[in-house]
Amino acid sequence: MENSKKHPLIEDYGLIGNLNTTALVSKQGSIDFLSYTRFDSPTIFGALLDREKGGFFSIEVECEQVNHKQLYLPDTAILLTRYLTNVGIAELTDFMPLEEEENQFILVRKLKVIKGNLNIRVELRPRFEYGKYEFNLEQEDDHLVMRSKGPEANTCHLLCNLDFKMEGASLTTEICLSAGDEINFALVSANTEHSESNKSKSLEYYANQSFENTIHFWRNWTNKSTYTGRWRDIVNRSAITLKLLTSCRYGSPIAAATLGLPERIGAERNWDYRYTWIRDAAFTMYSFLRLGYTDEARKFIAWIQQRSLEIDTAEALKLMYRIDGTINLEEVTIPHLEGYQGSDPVRAGNDAFNQFQLDIFGELIDTIYLYNKNAEPISYDFWLSLIKFIDYVCQHWKRKGHGMWEVRDEKREFLISKVMSWVALDRGIRIAENRAFPAPLERWRQTRDDVFNDVFNNFWNPELGAFVQYRGATTLDASALLIPLVRMLSPKEPRWISTLRAIEKELVTDSLVYRYKLSNGASDGLSDDEGTFSMCSFWYIECLAKSGQLEKAILCFEKMLGYANHLGLYSEQISLNGEQLGNFPQAFTHLGLISAAHQLRLLLTQDKMS
Repeated sequence: MENSKKHPLIEDYGLIGNLNTTALVSKQGSIDFLSYTRFDSPTIFGALLDREKGGFFSIEVECEQVNHKQLYLPDTAILLTRYLTNVGIAELTDFMPLEEEENQFILVRKLKVIKGNLNIRVELRPRFEYGKYEFNLEQEDDHLVMRSKGPEANTCHLLCNLDFKMEGASLTTEICLSAGDEINFALVSANTEHSESNKSKSLEYYANQSFENTIHFWRNWTNKSTYTGRWRDIVNRSAITLKLLTSCRYGSPIAAATLGLPERIGAERNWDYRYTWIRDAAFTMYSFLRLGYTDEARKFIAWIQQRSLEIDTAEALKLMYRIDGTINLEEVTIPHLEGYQGSDPVRAGNDAFNQFQLDIFGELIDTIYLYNKNAEPISYDFWLSLIKFIDYVCQHWKRKGHGMWEVRDEKREFLISKVMSWVALDRGIRIAENRAFPAPLERWRQTRDDVFNDVFNNFWNPELGAFVQYRGATTLDASALLIPLVRMLSPKEPRWISTLRAIEKELVTDSLVYRYKLSNGASDGLSDDEGTFSMCSFWYIECLAKSGQLEKAILCFEKMLGYANHLGLYSEQISLNGEQLGNFPQAFTHLGLISAAHQLRLLLTQDKMS
């Protein structure tokens, strides 16, 4: 057990959240990551990045041999961790009641002994500001207050009926429980309000009532999904994960729950993904729309409309924001954290927000097109703000940038930037025609044709028999898999079929797909290779299905399901030894899974009908 504390695996965690922030709970029942109290806030628990300095909240059964099992209550974000021993069984229930305000935070932990007599040890070691500050302990009425020693004096309140003591820089308690015994813990932010009626209730009453309310919320939400049939459980789990990563206040989804988890152990690809990328958010909304969740799409449309109203020119649109739409994302390193398994530096913030990435306009306009078509009509005022984005693409589609993978070396004319420029123009034309909105359609159509011809002729490498990563390149990029998925080329187009074969030869290992390979001549400004990129695997599966290789696509899809962790969650990448790498869980991977399942189910249904 001691070894697992020092060297946790990324995939050994479950996710809980309240639609304002999230926490990771290990198989052993330790909360080892929590941004407090918002997705992009500094952590209060960060043992995943540094066991000694990061902070955690652990509940352990003290027994020589403990077998741990973890599962979600079906169709909810309520996590159960079971402790199975030769002398007894205990069950821990972790969840966050849903709160509308981002500074209203409650985390509930319910521990019950199912069988036997068990010794329980609880240790609470909060570390404020990414592990920088320890805490002073104060007693207030019926709860303990942990107050940061830092200048901000942040606080966290613990409600529990057990007696805790200070042990070094931790709060600890030990207790023997028998079958049927149950203890409750509530971790609460200082400004979380409780109604007068609740103040007179016991902690046990509150924990049980909020448990019922949380089950009710999640099952009601899951029941709104229009997805039916094969793979429904895993699609629902991915949808719940995307929902957990989406702000209920702002409607903006983050890319992943964590910062600093490496794309390669011991290397430098360790980024902060707790922000709203225009690209990732657009793909997320596409997934929600496919599942019938129009409310989520509606809130994001309102969020992006606000961003468009705040800027005078399209060039001022950033590729990522904080969830509230602000852009103070300066990247800093956290020197006192050693990083996951020694992978440093640990970075907070993300300097990529200042990059130019032309493709974001295509993903954004495509999502708005789908929303206008399948959910509800956009307003004319919103259309006027979109015109500046489409016109910008018209004028700047040849501009060099950093591409969708945010390379940190020289700017280039990336293939994916051209493809998504074509998408921005094509979908803009379709919206204008569908709604009879005023638009310079002749100019847009001419530019759309110019972009198409440029891609078809100038990004084709006849020696490789493939479309290449950027103009003049001799390397491949898995983002080319989007070409048939966005309907720029038919999946039966000869040049596309040839490209698919080339990608299979160079970037695919069974069902695992690399974005690109530095060892094959690609360059991104960093020296180390990375793992396979799971979203690209799901793009590959869709491409197989669309090209008529349905059985192969289904086989690859079901193999990819085997790379999920024990709860159906995925990080960003997978190493060739099967280990999950990168920030966790990753929205990109889960929305890719949803899209692939949707496509496979659609084609299976058509096969049955024919």
